[in-house]
Amino acid sequence: MTTFVLVPGAWKGSWSFETVVPLLERAGHTVHALTLTGLRPDDDAATVATANLDTHAGDVLRHLDAHHITDGTLVGHSYAGMVVAAAADRAGGRISRLVHLDAYVPRDGDSCWSSTNEHFRRVFAAGAAATGYAVRPPDGGDPRRRPHPLASFLQSIRLTGAFARVPRREFVYCSGWEDRTPFADLRTRLLADPGWQVHDLPTGHDAMHEAPEAVAALLLGGDRTPEPSARPDQPL
Repeated sequence: MTTFVLVPGAWKGSWSFETVVPLLERAGHTVHALTLTGLRPDDDAATVATANLDTHAGDVLRHLDAHHITDGTLVGHSYAGMVVAAAADRAGGRISRLVHLDAYVPRDGDSCWSSTNEHFRRVFAAGAAATGYAVRPPDGGDPRRRPHPLASFLQSIRLTGAFARVPRREFVYCSGWEDRTPFADLRTRLLADPGWQVHDLPTGHDAMHEAPEAVAALLLGGDRTPEPSARPDQPL
């Protein structure tokens, strides 16, 4: 039995995995879907303003501690690729598999800001203009999305090398939004790295809702994934 820890991307909470969790649980696995600090409905302005990448990595590590997880599969979507990389680097060998689901895969010193493209830098800057510390969600998309702590996009990650020693590391590239994706060059980089396994999904960025069966199949380690149903793309 596998223990999955699912970490949502920018502006989202545990609900972003709501269609995938039951598929994994039905297969007999334990699943924890997290909501990061600053994204919870009852978080106040001060909490949002002070939350950064270290805060979010700490959320994951505290969850591992609280649930005595010592052999976990850590899944990060989008921005949360930064989070799961930082957490795995500090987890002391408690992560046996990393899955970056259309997500950033940083090197030491990278930030979400430095790793993304100009489209999303404009989204971040415009979204933070009202408060200076919280990035409002882009227009459209799920109404449950919340303003995201700006500091978490800007903080550089510090990696000791332990992240690269996680036994199984996978990257899932969603090819259905190639006009805006910041991950095309990353896919090329990881295809050339023998330490990574790269999967392609013909979906938009929000693969968990567009094609939950396909995402679950990848997480369950299947060799084949179902064809996704056609649904509109969602923002990062």
